[in-house]
Amino acid sequence: MSDDLKMNNVLVVDDSPTMRRMVITSLGSLRKVKSTQAGSGLEAIERLAIEPVDLMVLDLNMPDMHGMEVIGFVRSHHAYRNIPIVVLTTKGEETSRTEALAAGANRYLTKPFDPRQLADVVGSLLHAS
Repeated sequence: MSDDLKMNNVLVVDDSPTMRRMVITSLGSLRKVKSTQAGSGLEAIERLAIEPVDLMVLDLNMPDMHGMEVIGFVRSHHAYRNIPIVVLTTKGEETSRTEALAAGANRYLTKPFDPRQLADVVGSLLHAS
């Protein structure tokens, strides 16, 4: 399949179904993007094994596996290490931002979020990869 026809798969990981819907709606303006959802960190890792993912939008605070653990898993596995990760979280303090970016997140956004900003960040990372 040529790159012109390729759909980019964005994995949206958040334990809130409402937040996942808001993120997916925000990405609706992007061409050639489809979204897959995961309600937990463990489910996100299962999704990575099932289907190719081009980018991940990841919450940090989840009940079964913290988002930082998901970042660590993704960055430590050869097959996944180049997947761009956008952290989207309520944790606005600088230490969380610094830790997530140092662990391998590409961008760090806080909730509540600007839908246009999220779409711009995701679009630019997909074009760069």
